[in-house]
Amino acid sequence: MRMNQFALAAAWACAGLAQAAPDLIISNGKIATMSKEGEFAQAIAIKDGKIQAVGSNARILKLKSAGTQLIDAGGKTVIPGLNDSHLHIIREGLNYNAELRWDGVTSLKTALQMLKEQAARTPEGAWVKVVGGWNEFQFEEKRLPTLAEINEAVPDKPVFLLYLYGLGFLNQKGIATLGYDASTRFKDGEVQLGADGKPTGLLIAKPNAMILYTTLGKTNALPRAQQLNSTQQYYTELNRLGLTSAIDAGGGGQAYPDDYAVSLELAKSGKLTVRTSYYLFAQKPGKELEDYQRWLTMTKPDRNDHLFYANGYNTEGGGENLVWSAADFENFLEPRPDMPPQMESELEPVLRLLIKNRWPFRIHATYDESIDRDLAVIEKVNKDTPLNGLRWFFDHAETISDKQLARVKALGGGIAVQNRMYFQGELYWKQYGAQTRQMPPIKKMLEMKIPVGLGTDGTRVSSYGPWPSIYWAVTGKTAGGLSVWQPKDVLSRYQALKLMTQGSAWMSGEEKLKGTLAPGQYADLAILPQDYFSMAAEQIKNLESSLTIVNGKVVYATREFKQYAPALPEVEPDWSPVKYYGGYQNK
Repeated sequence: MRMNQFALAAAWACAGLAQAAPDLIISNGKIATMSKEGEFAQAIAIKDGKIQAVGSNARILKLKSAGTQLIDAGGKTVIPGLNDSHLHIIREGLNYNAELRWDGVTSLKTALQMLKEQAARTPEGAWVKVVGGWNEFQFEEKRLPTLAEINEAVPDKPVFLLYLYGLGFLNQKGIATLGYDASTRFKDGEVQLGADGKPTGLLIAKPNAMILYTTLGKTNALPRAQQLNSTQQYYTELNRLGLTSAIDAGGGGQAYPDDYAVSLELAKSGKLTVRTSYYLFAQKPGKELEDYQRWLTMTKPDRNDHLFYANGYNTEGGGENLVWSAADFENFLEPRPDMPPQMESELEPVLRLLIKNRWPFRIHATYDESIDRDLAVIEKVNKDTPLNGLRWFFDHAETISDKQLARVKALGGGIAVQNRMYFQGELYWKQYGAQTRQMPPIKKMLEMKIPVGLGTDGTRVSSYGPWPSIYWAVTGKTAGGLSVWQPKDVLSRYQALKLMTQGSAWMSGEEKLKGTLAPGQYADLAILPQDYFSMAAEQIKNLESSLTIVNGKVVYATREFKQYAPALPEVEPDWSPVKYYGGYQNK
């Protein structure tokens, strides 16, 4: 994959462009090259969207000319731009401006006050929504809101709160707006009724979250002009957190090409500031093969639609949902579901189609029982339609066994892991008992030299914030402080950062193009306000960027770098929660 990019990088160097005056020099920094552990430089030169040279201040500043922009990092730590290997970035872009984010809020009292304040400014007919990214363990109160508290905070506007994969909360106005009553039924899920026979407002997923997502789909969506604004705001929010690349895992209610039209328009106009590679997620149970047959005529892997960035907005492959019967929903409030008996017969033709047409693929799989069945199908197909180096990987894999890891390695696969246990560790332990094996077994994956990328699975369950994921990797702790890993399993800070830079780049075939700050690499980086490598571990989850660069251009800047900040359109609509609170609450 992307051999054309490797050839271009080689030609760029051979043509002597590395000797031309740089467009930008960042000096006086603690630059983590990430080429090897403990390697730092003082300065970095950037030319034509790539890193030209890295070294001492004296050496790099000799390259400048009158036209070179200079940024003094002031001794701050500079890292490669973060890369989330599993983020629902395109879907969240459409909805971000309409959502109140509780990500990072440390008090339930504060969260409810935010809910009340937002309802006061929300116009009639619009919903007040908190869609994932939080749990009760992050609150000092260590509990969920009650329905009484939600109704007291907002009696007159419809409210919907999404909690992990397990629960939804509606206030009374929300129930009335939807028309839910004692006769409302869902195939998988329960509308809880009170003693009076009427809905209480609690929605219970059993076992999968379709009752929650169906209800969410009945709330209002932003009009297209505001979706364009929302997507720009969301991408800038990710830049604020130091993210410069993301691999989109598709998602339910994210049909191709219709729900990609907004991000595609922004990509073609050069307005997306996170390099985005996207996988296509089958939408209709029983119709998955038809989806992929149609999509093969519409797009292809590695087609770039971004105006300015190489690999700026690319189709990548198929998944994370290849067939619905293979999805093992990780609702840890409920026992593990079994995949239906027809799974193999539905998955096999989809895999054959993708492999034959050389489409990379990813598969959602939480439990080892599911992974065992998935692997059997992949192995069967591989015998007569060889993978032959085709990039593929599992997503999640919390309970994958050592034997299964060996089978993944034999097939040339990888694993995209996320910090879902940061949000759900306490619930998993309550369901299955205290665990002594690392979940997911990242250390074992690395020991076996299996490609591993780190991500978040934001935003409907986990938060999109990348730093809590890195914090979880270097501490083994949940949002509530529970140590769910053994001390031997925690990663070094170098290892964790590498997994969310170069490690994630493997999932889009770009591990030779991004993830280190070395000559020829994409000029994607972030200057941090504190030193990630030496700061107190507990503070890592609240990190953000002071200045973020993508393709050699500043896309976000604040604090002492504010003069470099590019202009951004005002948030729309005027009542948007983003305008008043921002996104991730790392304050």
